[in-house]
Amino acid sequence: MDLTVIWFAAIAVLWTGYFVLEGFDFGVGTLLPFMGRRDSVDRRVAINAIGPVWDANEVWLLTAVGATFAAFPAWYASMFSGFYLPILVVLAALIVRGVAFEYRGKRDSAPWRLWWDRAIFLGSAAPAFLWGLVFANVVRGVAMDADHTVTAGLPDLLNPYGLLGGLTTLSLFTLHGAVFLTLKTDGPVRVRARRAALVASSVAIPAGTAFLAWTQAAHGAPWTLPVVVAAAAALVGGVVAARAGREGVSFALTAVTVLAVSAAVFGSLFPNVLPSTTDPAFSLTVSNAASAEYTLTVMTWVAVVFLPLVMLYQGWSYWVFRRRVTGAQVTGDHLAGGEGPGARATGASAPVGEAGSGSAGPR
Repeated sequence: MDLTVIWFAAIAVLWTGYFVLEGFDFGVGTLLPFMGRRDSVDRRVAINAIGPVWDANEVWLLTAVGATFAAFPAWYASMFSGFYLPILVVLAALIVRGVAFEYRGKRDSAPWRLWWDRAIFLGSAAPAFLWGLVFANVVRGVAMDADHTVTAGLPDLLNPYGLLGGLTTLSLFTLHGAVFLTLKTDGPVRVRARRAALVASSVAIPAGTAFLAWTQAAHGAPWTLPVVVAAAAALVGGVVAARAGREGVSFALTAVTVLAVSAAVFGSLFPNVLPSTTDPAFSLTVSNAASAEYTLTVMTWVAVVFLPLVMLYQGWSYWVFRRRVTGAQVTGDHLAGGEGPGARATGASAPVGEAGSGSAGPR
């Protein structure tokens, strides 16, 4: 098979992995203000639920961007320059969010923690919306000249389809994060997260259905139709499972929804990587945007050797930190000498599914 096609599929897989894993991190951060009072243990429980994994999940973004740069340098150059402002905001938000996780527990002060909680919220909600805006516009196409220079400005990106894409990812990631909290926590946070999942679903279902239908009608291929149907069915099934208290099933189905939406987006994009609305002849495709065959061959061998090792390591880390997080456990770690909310915690006591037990993450 053509290596350009293989690497397009590989980049789609990397972005999909990022959206599935970092999606629930974004959701938890977006829901943080609703998980308890300003200076409550419940907010610490929500943060500790993603503590062991949030930074590892961001590695998928670095890998996806790096693979795009190496395999399709023209795509990288046009996309990241044409979408400069929203991507800059995403990067700033991710930096602020990472700092907030680390600094939130450095001072025993309610106002201090409140400001960092706001940073976590904004650093999660902004990327959750903007990634949908960006990729919706990538599928829709942008004004681009014969030199593959994007001439579209920010107002051009704020079109109805792009805004719907942003609303879809924001609401879907929020739902995904709420379901994750029902699976990973216990006590008041678990109750609030279940309610939040039902509220988020009231936006995610209509927005996601409309976005998928629009994508299929305007840009889809025949083979993407079953993917779109599967995404809609998994979304509804995940909400039904959440209502029934089937937390593991619900989380699996919301993950499938994110995966299927991403597959529909990249499937609708292929064989283009960045369509031009100025003239279809100016579009970037997997052929004219790709690196030399030798570069793609070397990258393929590197990926074959190292990618399984990385996935095994990340899978092992999820297994190690598979326990539920509780307020009593977080408070106990603090009394034992932790740094306060967001402090590094240790230990684990019971697998997910055993109420009233578990471990907090390392933050």
